[in-house]
Amino acid sequence: MSYQFICYPKCTTCQKAKKWLDANNILYEERHIKEQNPSAPELKEWQKKSGLPTQKFFNTSGLLYKSLQLKYKLPGMSEATMADLLATDGMLVKRPILIAGDRVLIGFKEAAWEQLK
Repeated sequence: MSYQFICYPKCTTCQKAKKWLDANNILYEERHIKEQNPSAPELKEWQKKSGLPTQKFFNTSGLLYKSLQLKYKLPGMSEATMADLLATDGMLVKRPILIAGDRVLIGFKEAAWEQLK
């Protein structure tokens, strides 16, 4: 099975995840999150597959997240509004994202990724 690896190449966590994928001989298609921003329908599908609330897809340590003061705005937003907002800029989206068939992993937690092998 080939996975889809959505990342921002300059992100150190994404670099660690990519090294892990390569070291474990896992085939993947790489997608640059800033150049190919996820669409709202994609984000909604990934959210369902991940089992996580849409709020977990936000890059809470990002400059854009902080400048938009989303920490205070997200609690009052609907899931659909959050997905639409995430689709406006890839830098709002937590990364890396690994899509493995019907599973979606957000962020790089090696223990969770190990379960894919």
